[in-house]
Amino acid sequence: MTETEGRVTLWGIEVFLAAAEEGAISAAARRLGVSPSAVSQQLSGLEAALGALLLDRSARPVRATPAGTIFRRHAQVMLNAAQEARAELARADLAGLTTLRLGMIEDFEADVTPRLLSALAPELKGCRFLLETGPSHRLLDQLEARVLDVVVAADQPGEAEAEGREIHPILRDPFVAVTPRGRGPENLPLIQYSARLLMGRQIAAHLLRLGLRPESRFELDSYPAILAMVAAGEGWAILTPLALHQTRRFRTEVDVHPLPFAPFERRLSLSARAGVMRDIPALIATRLRGLIAEEVVLPLCSAWPWLDGDLTTL
Repeated sequence: MTETEGRVTLWGIEVFLAAAEEGAISAAARRLGVSPSAVSQQLSGLEAALGALLLDRSARPVRATPAGTIFRRHAQVMLNAAQEARAELARADLAGLTTLRLGMIEDFEADVTPRLLSALAPELKGCRFLLETGPSHRLLDQLEARVLDVVVAADQPGEAEAEGREIHPILRDPFVAVTPRGRGPENLPLIQYSARLLMGRQIAAHLLRLGLRPESRFELDSYPAILAMVAAGEGWAILTPLALHQTRRFRTEVDVHPLPFAPFERRLSLSARAGVMRDIPALIATRLRGLIAEEVVLPLCSAWPWLDGDLTTL
């Protein structure tokens, strides 16, 4: 059902920004966890309310019209203001929170997680923080078992439809090729990321879809171990920029390239049990996106400018 003519809603604005950023209705729907028809209805309602065509939906990718370009600037300001208002209201209602059990993917433990806890401490006064780091599947299992309150982890198949859970998209993390310094992946074996972990299974599934079976002798579950072997010339690897951020000491010993075949990515999200933590998950997600943009996205896109637009907060 479209919005009543003349009414602009925050949800309509969020849908418009998602469609403009993703360049496709279906991609915006996946990001927001709704159907493509719901996205189209919201866009039509927003355009009717404003009396202007905002997106050229016949183009591939979908692109903003001149009116849409103007509105996009105002839309982001309005959405940011709403998020700040929610955060301020949340801070005013958090006096009773005594413990926050937070699960964080290991990729953030060296820099982003400590800064996040430091930023949250003044806002959640009197709250005791319990932190657990680990692989995504384990953290999400602990959330389901009510051992953790909030979890930041890589998305798993079907997670957008997870019942009883609220999900806040955080980061788009594209896969890249990592090779020994001065060499490409040609005539080198693939050093595989362990298929026991979600990221390894994602890589293996993508190669299978493409009908690729690269030569491989090693399957490891450690970023530093994989990059040490790549730096030593033992092979090449498929990792993500976030993995490289965590192992900065190897950057001068390896080269990073776009994948030599069809690209793919993983996404990281913040998850919590729906309705339990009130506005706290949204507050944490907002703080986390800002820290990741500063600590991860900006320096990596400066090092490898071709990542710009692919490696991005959501």
